[in-house]
Amino acid sequence: MNWSGLESLLSGVNKYSTAFGRIWLSMVFVFRVMVFVVAAQRVWGDENKDFVCNTRQPGCTNICYDHIFPISHIRLWALQLIFVTCPSLMVMAHVKYREGKDKKYVELHHGSHLYVNPGKKRGGLWWTYLLSLVFKAGFDTSFLYILYRIYHGYDLPRLSKCSLDPCPNTVDCFISRPTEKKIFMLFMVVSSALCIFMCICEMIYLIGKRITKLMRVRQENERLLFAEQHELAIMAPPRTQYRKTDPTAESQMSLNRREKVREAGVTTTL
Repeated sequence: MNWSGLESLLSGVNKYSTAFGRIWLSMVFVFRVMVFVVAAQRVWGDENKDFVCNTRQPGCTNICYDHIFPISHIRLWALQLIFVTCPSLMVMAHVKYREGKDKKYVELHHGSHLYVNPGKKRGGLWWTYLLSLVFKAGFDTSFLYILYRIYHGYDLPRLSKCSLDPCPNTVDCFISRPTEKKIFMLFMVVSSALCIFMCICEMIYLIGKRITKLMRVRQENERLLFAEQHELAIMAPPRTQYRKTDPTAESQMSLNRREKVREAGVTTTL
């Protein structure tokens, strides 16, 4: 299988990715694709030819091989790499859609742009990028679970027992280079786990950055609102300036004062 086309296609995702995304892409191509192409295919190239069972019963070896290896590790890893790298194409497709939309907008509005930077992770592109991370981590996790369930763990035994028809009895079957194959299988499993960890770190980074930005905007809005309210309170005149005076009440108060003065004079005379 030719992986150079996929590598050149996904290399354009780097300029739209975060630092975690660039590390993830490097890990995929260096620790998974290159190891898969250079070493793993050669190690598993003889799994069918050198699979031996201690019987000459026709068909027994083929049946036991199909039972012990329901699906080849090489084909399973090839499917895993294809499924894991495809979600990155969602981001590229969304960016290309934005660029085309911005180009039409520029033609209709005589030079003004709809997007300042079509590759900026804002709005719908932010959700597309986050969804691609969920898909990548989900695919890796699913394939690790499938590998674990099919082979009952991440181990390759040196000796396998088989008693399926048309085998005359329980026969012993042997695979070639089980230790070497086990080492490569564990390496691919650990690489997949590290890629899952990087996807989770990138999701936490994106969500944390988004929450921090929203909190900063909210605090800024509250600060501006408080400043506007304080400025209006200072500019507003005191309420006493608008208090209306009643002339009747004022004349009544002056009469009461005069009566009190007269009573005081009479008391002094007596």
